[in-house]
Amino acid sequence: MEKRTSEIKLKDITELELMRHYKKLSDKNFCIEKGFYPLGSCTMKYNPRINEWAANLEGFKNLHPAQDDIDCQGALKLMYELQNFLKIITGMDEISLQPCAGAHGEFSGIMVIKKYFEDKGELNTRKKVIIPDNAHGTNPASAAMCGFEVVEVKSDEKGLVNINELKNIINQYKNEIAAIMMTNPNTLGLFDNNVLEISSLMHSNGSLLYYDGANFNAIMGYTNPKLMGFDVVHLNLHKTFSTPHAGGGPGSGPIGVVDKLRPYLPIPRIEFDGENYKRNYNYPKTIGKVASFFGNFNVLIKAYTYIYMMGKSLKDVSSDAVLAANYLKSKLSPYYQIPHKQFCAHEFVIDNSDKKELGTSTLDIAKRLMDENIHPATIYFPLIVHEAFMVEPTESETKEVLDNFIQVMIKIANEIKEGIDFGEFPKTTPVRRIDEVRAARQPDLRES
Repeated sequence: MEKRTSEIKLKDITELELMRHYKKLSDKNFCIEKGFYPLGSCTMKYNPRINEWAANLEGFKNLHPAQDDIDCQGALKLMYELQNFLKIITGMDEISLQPCAGAHGEFSGIMVIKKYFEDKGELNTRKKVIIPDNAHGTNPASAAMCGFEVVEVKSDEKGLVNINELKNIINQYKNEIAAIMMTNPNTLGLFDNNVLEISSLMHSNGSLLYYDGANFNAIMGYTNPKLMGFDVVHLNLHKTFSTPHAGGGPGSGPIGVVDKLRPYLPIPRIEFDGENYKRNYNYPKTIGKVASFFGNFNVLIKAYTYIYMMGKSLKDVSSDAVLAANYLKSKLSPYYQIPHKQFCAHEFVIDNSDKKELGTSTLDIAKRLMDENIHPATIYFPLIVHEAFMVEPTESETKEVLDNFIQVMIKIANEIKEGIDFGEFPKTTPVRRIDEVRAARQPDLRES
């Protein structure tokens, strides 16, 4: 690469022009302060402003992670107490705050499982990880990155793990199975009430259970992974505990483990010796460091603030989220196909294949919602539902907001029946919607 020698000629502008430029860019972004954000599987809840206040406190904001422990006792105390909060909430025996996102937590948790079997001398045989087809898509990637072979188990007609197929897989592979990775409630928004039987089957086989905590917002305070029989769990602080999400970060994905897996957790550990808080690196069986320094500390502050503020009301977070999802589901069921009729958890999935037959795709419906100042739900996921449209209202919204969403969705359903061309929306412009594929392959970045 050659060093530039020519002068970069930039236009001289005033500060006001510059600020207007950035304000114009920001206005093009959609955020939860602008409108409803029912993005299923991502829990786009409101992030209370007090979280930002706490994270901007001078003693936190200007703290360098390389400072001596004695100089950052407040930060270490916060992390130590957050670990204890998460131990209570999950039921786990030990927590590491180090992983920087949900998928990073998955990877770290599977590394702990791998290290456990290596320590037992069973790693050469236990090469397989079972993953239900209703799990999150990052699960098989995390298992494969850790060197495991993925075995898929299908869902039954209720959208839950097919117990008979699971038994067949266990009988077929026996001691080759290291673990099962489950999301519960799963990506269909359904709580798998066979989880204790699944736990018994896996433990009887000498295998472990991994809990994907991405949907933990639905069960917090009512049950926990330890009660369900899981050995490892990751949590998404940027989902369940109201820290900012999207835009590529920041995230945080702490992992929790049962007692027998303590030695393998990442280092350093935050500990208290009765006098001072400290970072302890002295764990010979650890999987090592999984992040520089100690994860996203700024995010940990926000989660701590949220938990401290909510206290025992964390249970209400889950009940309100579940109530909102079931309210929407019942109101929309006369107008949209709901593949699983039973009581859902925090989210539910619509099958728009009947709308596709009328000429309107799930993508069309998502774009149409944007015309109504509503962010689209997750589309085309999970893959086991055709033309999937996953709705998660969270606990943040009022009944008025939910009712408006219902009316908009009903209006869209009626427009589809009437054969209205969604490509012409919004009606205030004669320009049709862009060709998505062409826009991706031939981007035009000129300012309009």
